[in-house]
Amino acid sequence: MTASTTDIAFNKNEDDNKLKLMQLRQELKKIHLGGGAKRLDKQKAQGKLTARERVAYLLDKGSEFYEIGAFAGYDMFAEHGGCPAGGVVAGVGHVSGQQCLVVANDATVKAGAWFPITGKKNLRLQEIALENHLPIIYLVDSAGVYLPLQDEIFPDKEHFGRIFRNNAVLSSKGIVQIAAIMGSCVAGGAYLPIMSDEALIVEGSGSIFLAGPYLVKAAIGETTDQETLGGASTQSEISGVTDNKFPNDQSALDYIRKVMGNLGTFEKAGFNRAKPIAPMKNPNELYGLVHPDNAKPYDTLELIERLVDNSDFLQYKEKYGQTIVCGYARIDGWSVGIVANQRKIVKSAKGEMQFGGVIYSDSADKAARFIMNCNQRRIPLVFLQDVTGFMVGTRSEHGGIIKDGAKLVSAVANSVVPKFTVVVGNSYGAGNYAMCGKAYDPRFIVAWPNAKIAVMGGDQAAKVLTQIQLASMQQGNDAVDDATQAKLYAEIKARYDHQTTAYYAAARLWVDAIIDPMDTRKWISMGIAAADHNPEMPRFNVGVIQT
Repeated sequence: MTASTTDIAFNKNEDDNKLKLMQLRQELKKIHLGGGAKRLDKQKAQGKLTARERVAYLLDKGSEFYEIGAFAGYDMFAEHGGCPAGGVVAGVGHVSGQQCLVVANDATVKAGAWFPITGKKNLRLQEIALENHLPIIYLVDSAGVYLPLQDEIFPDKEHFGRIFRNNAVLSSKGIVQIAAIMGSCVAGGAYLPIMSDEALIVEGSGSIFLAGPYLVKAAIGETTDQETLGGASTQSEISGVTDNKFPNDQSALDYIRKVMGNLGTFEKAGFNRAKPIAPMKNPNELYGLVHPDNAKPYDTLELIERLVDNSDFLQYKEKYGQTIVCGYARIDGWSVGIVANQRKIVKSAKGEMQFGGVIYSDSADKAARFIMNCNQRRIPLVFLQDVTGFMVGTRSEHGGIIKDGAKLVSAVANSVVPKFTVVVGNSYGAGNYAMCGKAYDPRFIVAWPNAKIAVMGGDQAAKVLTQIQLASMQQGNDAVDDATQAKLYAEIKARYDHQTTAYYAAARLWVDAIIDPMDTRKWISMGIAAADHNPEMPRFNVGVIQT
């Protein structure tokens, strides 16, 4: 299929995908309200900026902000009033010209308390900082652990305490951490800012202590107030816990900008970058290429040519293993190796028809070798996922599909160059793993609004689960008529389809963001720029691979 703006199917895809994009923007508007308009107004009445206002004030004017985890907690925790964005506004941006991470507690969401998803999101942000050696700025305004869910956030390895462990590890690697206490900072949460390189506090609104006045009274019988116990003057002038105090949010943020502007330069990884060139083919046509429900085939080369500089793509083993497309290109000037699922039906050298989006033995073998080449040449990898899984059946098993699939998974798992994943359509089964899903450590993983992530497609899963449930019902000698079967299938499919959406994935941080397809180039470029901060790259070794 060649893209054509006069093609009816192309135009319908474009309309439907733009509708999905409009829905995405509407959901983001709701999320940006945090705990709601009334709570936002209350925070402003206290003389405080909101979390999003703090981030906007801090960032360089006119610069891009790549928000991470905006959908964290989406449609979750309804019985607790919800947790928009996981109660944290965070992402990658520039402060005084320095690329960095900014993490701001949203006090309008349960006073900034930590839900389980809040902990998961903060750990993901620290992971990004560690992998890319990015400075991280914390804007603290939190009541600490959300007590009704403490068992899901407090004691385990990937829970609350891991945050402070990561503070220490980041510091040991020389990764800059700056914290501003702009509201409550209570109990275990007090360690986060104080384990940073520099801790600031805002007078009147900022306070930090291990136990608040009520707990102090209950524990030792002492009567005190919040300001005396851990206000700005106490912690800056008496205890020395904080390094500096400021009269308001703006002055604290101004100080952080000055600190960031004084940072020295560090060694880079040295990824190759030339002068950026816009794609020759119109990126706007991305909306028309991909079916909004990922139900129709398309030529993946057409998609790639709308993402890469000058639409120039140098294919690797073009006629071999055609259900995966591999090749070299530039994105916003950066040299990249692209691994993408081919969605159109292709014919193998043996004359056999191969389904688009399916990984066959030859395509797995080709992609594994290509990934090794990119590691040899220190070229970052970009994975464009639209995969329904590995090929099944007698012929594939006899041909060693498991062995060839293992080669690809091993190459992805052991790759040392930065990896970036974009889910442009389906991401099913082991294909998710082979194409660098979340478990395989992509530096950033994002999804288009039409993305679907699951162990298998909704129709197949519903058929399997329906048959299992019917068999169980029939064992009890219950007669099951066609209408009952149809109803059961519809209920299971609806539930399964809901669990495959990009929103469901983003809510659980299986992806970092749901993005406008037109922003794909910018996200990849931002990611490689971030990765370029980390010069550490171990030797590439894929271990034992069967030939």
